[in-house]
Amino acid sequence: MKIKVEGLSDAPVVLSAQEPITDFPALVAVQEAGECTFLEPLQLDFTIEKEFRQIRVHARVTTKIRMACSRCLTVFDTDLESDFTVFYSNATEMPIEEEVSLTAEDLISAPYVGDYIDFTTEIEEQVLLEIPYKPLCHDDCKGICVTCGADLNSGECGCDRSGTGLAFSALKNFTVKR
Repeated sequence: MKIKVEGLSDAPVVLSAQEPITDFPALVAVQEAGECTFLEPLQLDFTIEKEFRQIRVHARVTTKIRMACSRCLTVFDTDLESDFTVFYSNATEMPIEEEVSLTAEDLISAPYVGDYIDFTTEIEEQVLLEIPYKPLCHDDCKGICVTCGADLNSGECGCDRSGTGLAFSALKNFTVKR
């Protein structure tokens, strides 16, 4: 998604669009790696305002993804949403200094070059930040039995799991001779 900078006035511009995942190379790579499957195109809602020498963009990106639970391996669908704000500054107007003090606004700013601002990179970054590293089908997921592999969310399997944890199972029969 791109917007022409020259046509912006002081009045806020509100844009909405649906973009297919194929327009975002980083999201296609995540899907091809098997981390998740995008079930819907990205719904993009932008409010763009010109403020002094910067352009403030408040955006909301939503979609639906399918993932496998990291505990019980069940495949589940979840909604993904991200709200973010980015301040764009013309890169040719930015001063080049050796030492710069960053403000909170500088940490959410990005440069643009030319007559257009391309939001692709920021959209990709925000969606990737929302994809869980260790996805869970629900917060109290019990996982699978380490002995028989049964899904413990469906009920107990009957295996004896009262022994030591896996982390220290190698030390179970360890003794120190003096």
